[in-house]
Amino acid sequence: MIDVFLLLGSNLGDRKAYLQKAIDLIETELGIVVQKSSVFETEAWGKTDEPNYLNQVVQVNTALSAQQVLEKILQIEIRMGRVREEKWGSRIIDIDILFYGQDIINEPGLIVPHPELHNRKFTLEPLNELAPNMQHPVLKKSIFQLKNELKDNLIVKKL
Repeated sequence: MIDVFLLLGSNLGDRKAYLQKAIDLIETELGIVVQKSSVFETEAWGKTDEPNYLNQVVQVNTALSAQQVLEKILQIEIRMGRVREEKWGSRIIDIDILFYGQDIINEPGLIVPHPELHNRKFTLEPLNELAPNMQHPVLKKSIFQLKNELKDNLIVKKL
């Protein structure tokens, strides 16, 4: 079994309900949700004219490989009605793999740790709640340290 950290995001419809539905499906498809962060409301990142997001990080204990986790979360997004029309566009649900244990993976379609997590306040705020002392296996810094060094000034507030 391995611990996987996933970032959930939604900025369309009943955002809170979509996060909870994603968590329910993750528990069914991937493994046990060991812990989940608070929900944070976040200004849109990348494409700033979109509605605000709700974001949450969950820690999942799974027996699946990283590639299997990716396949399952993409299936969950599709089952929930996600349509990929434009980069950083609005979405019912978005699920990203932040960490797969301490593994470093660089394969077509799968880069872990997530290559942008250290640049994004909407990722580091909820992740810091769950694992402030966890070391980023590439950057060799704790989540707490990465959060404190962050230059991202988007508004991220705990609900």
